[in-house]
Amino acid sequence: MEDKIYSVTEFNKIVKSFIADTPEFSNFFLKGELSGVNYYKSGHLYFTLKDSKSQIKCAAFSYKLKRIPEDLKEGDSVTVFGDVGFYEARGDFQILVRHIEKENSMGELYRKLEKVKEKMEKAGYFSPMYKKTLPKYPTTIGVVTSSNGAGLYDIITTARKRMENINIYVYPSKVQGEGAIEEIVEGIETLDKIPEIDLIIAGRGGGSIEDLWAFNEEKVAMAFFNCKKPIISAVGHEIDFLLTDLVADVRAATPTQSAEIAIPVKKDVENYLEERKKYLTHRIEKQLEVAKLHLENRKNSYALKNFSKVFKESEEILNNKEIELENIMKLLLERKKQKLDLQVEKVISLNPLNVLSRGYSLVKHKDKIIKNSNEVKLEDEIIINLHSGSIIGTVKEIKD
Repeated sequence: MEDKIYSVTEFNKIVKSFIADTPEFSNFFLKGELSGVNYYKSGHLYFTLKDSKSQIKCAAFSYKLKRIPEDLKEGDSVTVFGDVGFYEARGDFQILVRHIEKENSMGELYRKLEKVKEKMEKAGYFSPMYKKTLPKYPTTIGVVTSSNGAGLYDIITTARKRMENINIYVYPSKVQGEGAIEEIVEGIETLDKIPEIDLIIAGRGGGSIEDLWAFNEEKVAMAFFNCKKPIISAVGHEIDFLLTDLVADVRAATPTQSAEIAIPVKKDVENYLEERKKYLTHRIEKQLEVAKLHLENRKNSYALKNFSKVFKESEEILNNKEIELENIMKLLLERKKQKLDLQVEKVISLNPLNVLSRGYSLVKHKDKIIKNSNEVKLEDEIIINLHSGSIIGTVKEIKD
């Protein structure tokens, strides 16, 4: 049998194909010690993972996007998760890293969290005396969460089901990873300054404890505590309990529950008003019955039998009072109705579509709402949303 002779390229292709077809070479964990750690401006991280007898080259491309720690150093014990990578042109072999976990990193985070909890509890930040009461009938709420997360969808859907005219201000924020802490804090502080907002919901949908950890940070917890408006912490699932849950005015087990806590059901409000109307009507009718009975007793008294004319006049007065009471009842009910109508009109007037119908427009660039001229540059394509339709244009001149 003739020996097979490969070219280098052919052989490397076979090796690469073998690696790609072998399940053990993908989605695995490696534990070892770091050596030669290099963070590059390009956003890539290179290092060697070793133990007492062997070592292997590793690379984490776009490490920031993968939320890989930025403080790795020589000698750190870590566990990496990734795949075998083979660079065919050079015949190089390395591990393509997708995640890095420092040894006992979560344990250290929990230790720090317990110290923060102890400090904040001593300072009284968890005390019920600081808890603000949620408004009974909010017309506008603010929400700080991820713009593309399930939590926002759950809040909006639940809110609209309960009160279709509720006005919702959303501050899109990162809720995990680099920059999440700052954006959550900024979102709470921004919505807290808007006068028409009645209460704020801040949180996110479920995830691992690492995903939820931003809501265990002291800066975020203090933003909840310092919020002047009532604020609800709505993070994760029922089993998740975060630092923000302790300092918020109300804790919701899930984003869906936060909307249920914050917003009454419109039908329930209408039923309540109807019940009040019936109650007032019943009270007035009872008062009239008592007044009539009292008058009848007075008319039959021995001392007044000879004063029929006076009784007749009194009866006329009583009848006038009855009409007056009925008018008062109607006035009270009318005022209640007017107050409810004003609240409904206020909610409707704050609808963004109504603002557009008055000649205003909404300008976006790359799905971001433009508020200042310095947020765009010349030749940028912008979309101008009108009350009816939209216009696509290009920036030709920028003025301050």
